[in-house]
Amino acid sequence: MPASPARKTSSTPRKKTGTSAAPVATQRVARKLLQPATKQRGRKIEDKRSVILSAALSLFSRFGLHGTTVDQVAARAEVSKSNLLYHFANKEELYVSVLRELLQVWLEPLRGFAAEQDPRTAIAGYIRNKLALSRDRPDASRLFCLEMVQGAPLLRDELARELRDLVERKSEVIRAWVADGRLAPVQPHHLVFALWAVTQHYADFAVQVEALTGRTLTDADFFEETVRNLQAIVLDGIARTPTAA
Repeated sequence: MPASPARKTSSTPRKKTGTSAAPVATQRVARKLLQPATKQRGRKIEDKRSVILSAALSLFSRFGLHGTTVDQVAARAEVSKSNLLYHFANKEELYVSVLRELLQVWLEPLRGFAAEQDPRTAIAGYIRNKLALSRDRPDASRLFCLEMVQGAPLLRDELARELRDLVERKSEVIRAWVADGRLAPVQPHHLVFALWAVTQHYADFAVQVEALTGRTLTDADFFEETVRNLQAIVLDGIARTPTAA
């Protein structure tokens, strides 16, 4: 049998098979185009949640959890009930979300306490910051007060964890100030309670303050007068003096 003719081999190199670079580049471009849209959608969701939380705070602080309905919050936020329930499963979840947010806001000034600070400067600044919150966010203070009066049924776990841990850490700062002789001997918890009481009074009892003085913290002069007086009352009481020693 005659031999088969030898198969000719092409001198042209064969192209590699596989996914070409074009689809990969297309995917990258598509991802870049989608990123702004995704971020924008995320911002819209956060904005909507903020509007709902603000509306809920206004109503909860006046009527409490049981005196407020989801329909009322939706109407105040100018969203549909179904849209509200898309962001928050039920009224209780919405209520707890409001409480958690306001707790973060009200505790922020306390987080600034540090042992290396001058105690008088730190406490004076804390009083000013808390009074500013009482002026600007009175609803938040009143709702927190209402929750405490009712026994904190939905916030007890938060108090036992985050709030307690924060106060314990800042109590160590106060103890360090006392140990360094920069502050009169004072039990840290009672100092913190006193600071909360004198500053949040102007939010929780704003009606009483206005009835007795004819003024509110929205009056710039009255605000500064309140800051100066509370700073003097508190700081003179805890100043390191021979008598206190």
